[in-house]
Amino acid sequence: MFNNRPARLAVLGAAGIALAVGLTTTASAVPSAHTRTAAKPTVVLVHGAWSDSAGWSKVVKRLQADGYPVTAPATPLRSLSGDAAYLADYLKTIHGPIILVGHSYGGAVITNAATNNPNVKALVYIAAFAPDKGESAASLSAKFPGSHLSDDPDAPVPTAINAVPITQPDGSTAIDLYLKPDKYRDVFLSNRLSRSAAAELAATQRPVTAQALGEPSGTPAWKTIPSWYLVARSDHAIPAAAEQFMASRAHAHTTVLNAPHAAQMTNPKAVTKLVEQAAATAR
Repeated sequence: MFNNRPARLAVLGAAGIALAVGLTTTASAVPSAHTRTAAKPTVVLVHGAWSDSAGWSKVVKRLQADGYPVTAPATPLRSLSGDAAYLADYLKTIHGPIILVGHSYGGAVITNAATNNPNVKALVYIAAFAPDKGESAASLSAKFPGSHLSDDPDAPVPTAINAVPITQPDGSTAIDLYLKPDKYRDVFLSNRLSRSAAAELAATQRPVTAQALGEPSGTPAWKTIPSWYLVARSDHAIPAAAEQFMASRAHAHTTVLNAPHAAQMTNPKAVTKLVEQAAATAR
């Protein structure tokens, strides 16, 4: 077709330039999957024991509707140091400012994972543990009365919990802790959801090891990162007095709500509002 080689090269060169220009224009018009198209910070939601990432679903929908990038990674629930290291590595994959939100035991995880991460601009605790160095979730829970986890303070295992011995990958033994199905609606939800909804959540709950709840915390991120705290006044898992103590100690911006332990499930609008208040300060 092209017998004149210089002419053919000229035509092909022109076509190549046109194609390159077209591809460049197209590429610049379509943002990469790794490009931050939103000016808002990424919200990372961290669940605790006896729940999973799906427990954040109502909050996720609201935050996404308001334009926030949101992610809710799974928490291994095996050990505090291990869970925190896992989350810390995950946070390194996120570019730009982060609002880190923890529920229940997830609060202890974010307290450790955010330390020395300059991208974490705010910590948000939802009825969560905010331990100081050397404290554990178990010791903080026992610091004040009011928990429904046990009706026998002398029992070796709280009466609302099923303790299941497990063999770990290295051959050692550990104890997995589950909330008993007949106690789940009271302890986790303060009877705010229907029996059928509570039964489904109890059936799909993820256990936490006794080691994780008893492991001492490291250097707390709330000493250097601004924090927000939702105190659930009707919490039957962590006493509300313990939550207020931790919020005050951290000098957190505090909201007190007549909500159960799983406030993100029963009061997602209020939880979302608190997260967005924290996000508004991120720079």
